[in-house]
Amino acid sequence: MFNSTKARAAALLAAGAVGGGVLAGTLSATAATGTGTTTAPSTSGYSAPAGAPAGGPGGAQPVRGDEKLVTGGDLTTLKAAALKAVPGGTVIRVETDSGDATYEAHMTKADGSLVTVKFDKSLAVTSVEDGMGK
Repeated sequence: MFNSTKARAAALLAAGAVGGGVLAGTLSATAATGTGTTTAPSTSGYSAPAGAPAGGPGGAQPVRGDEKLVTGGDLTTLKAAALKAVPGGTVIRVETDSGDATYEAHMTKADGSLVTVKFDKSLAVTSVEDGMGK
């Protein structure tokens, strides 16, 4: 005799199997026809600076919840200073820093390596660190 817990478990398994079958059929049909679409993740109204790699490490959005994207005139000033500090580099994103600086620009150098340019509150470069930050 089935008890109610076993009955519920069986029903959930059956529903999962049906749902999985529908999903698999949909994906198979999309692959066969080539009509699928891809949606890029939202950037909440922020577009990466011109020339930034679309899929750069971490992308155009801050990775940490306690950091915010820099916009407007400060973005222009910080980006120009970062590009001067890393000639031939590409800015991935510029954001506030919750660590040892006020702002930071995450960049790719011309050789493809990653660096983080740190700024003080007056928007002056204080350091260039290897990698995407500590």
